[in-house]
Amino acid sequence: MGLRDHVIADSDLHVMEPPDLWQRHIAPEYAHAAPIGLSEMTRDMRVRVKNHTMLRLGAVRPQHIDGRKTGWREEHESVYAESEAAGWDAASQLKAMDEEGLDLAVMFPSRGLFVLGLDSSEHIGADGLEPAYASAIARAYNDWLAEFCAYDPDRMFGAAMVAPHDVDGAVLEARRAVEELGFKAVFLSPGCVNRRPWHHPAYDPLWAEIQRLDVPITFHGGGQTYLTPDFSLGVFDKLMMWHVFNQPLAIQFVTVSLCGGGVLERFPNLRVGLLEGNCSWAPWLLDRLDEHYEWVGWYEATDLTMKPSEYFLRQCFIGVEAEEATAAHYLDWFGDDNVVFSTDYPHGDSQYPHSVDAYEKLPLPLESKIKIAGPNWERLYKIPLVKKTNARGALPPVDPPES
Repeated sequence: MGLRDHVIADSDLHVMEPPDLWQRHIAPEYAHAAPIGLSEMTRDMRVRVKNHTMLRLGAVRPQHIDGRKTGWREEHESVYAESEAAGWDAASQLKAMDEEGLDLAVMFPSRGLFVLGLDSSEHIGADGLEPAYASAIARAYNDWLAEFCAYDPDRMFGAAMVAPHDVDGAVLEARRAVEELGFKAVFLSPGCVNRRPWHHPAYDPLWAEIQRLDVPITFHGGGQTYLTPDFSLGVFDKLMMWHVFNQPLAIQFVTVSLCGGGVLERFPNLRVGLLEGNCSWAPWLLDRLDEHYEWVGWYEATDLTMKPSEYFLRQCFIGVEAEEATAAHYLDWFGDDNVVFSTDYPHGDSQYPHSVDAYEKLPLPLESKIKIAGPNWERLYKIPLVKKTNARGALPPVDPPES
């Protein structure tokens, strides 16, 4: 039996939200300030919030991000043409999952990766996001995503957006999203509000609630916003350069904050998803963090009872990309217990519809590939594994047994 005979679950499949999502779904009192997508162009993820456009692309022209076709892409005018023509609706999402060979997937945003990418009004004044407004933006997205996933709730699962600008509101929205909307995760961007790192005690009520809800807190970067730190470092003007390290650096920042800052000591049952930032850097980073814990932790991290890497292995799951051949080094160092797989559909660096093909070719043992694409995903999200596709796409419905 091969990989495709087993369940293949995507830890981080993206939706492409309509540009008027917030205009249609935000609470009436914020309708005058609803965020708006800048265009309906293919995979243009920019969104306008207050006086700011995010993501910040600088000189990059969005229509050129996916303009060059190489390899298998030469066979198609656009591998996303059909989904785009359908308005990126839920039916096209499910069809894309069938085309790729994905049985199950947790949905993450595209425009929503950036829509909360402003600091709070408390910190920067009128151009910032007021706490209640930030929570309204998150709530509107979650209402839309719940409708989207309802198209096939046995295969598509929501990750809830919450606003760190409003911790009390984030607690309430996490609770609503899980208990009322049926979402299976909570999502945050790695950038900080009010320059408060994730181990700041102000966030403890949110970690406590997510732990109680028994869903993971997931972190997913994307690109340049107006939060701090700027993981693109603010000096490169070319996507080719800043995007190389933007997402990995963001996830490294979160890893150090949670594992070295005591969050996972205080919340030992909190599961963490570290997504779309690669995994190959983790042996080096966590080894270095352990060394610093041994060096100065005796007075700077007195609340820790284990090495930071031990918290990481106990509670964190990290994403592997379809073509990340260096992931073999991660498995050599840490094993395969806490790695999950992602296709990154429908973004420009996705290998769709051949992400699973690329993943199959990684220099990893077949047993590890099966585990990463299925059982590890099940442990992270606590969603039962069910086979929904075969090599030819979706499996036909099973007829009920005759009475």
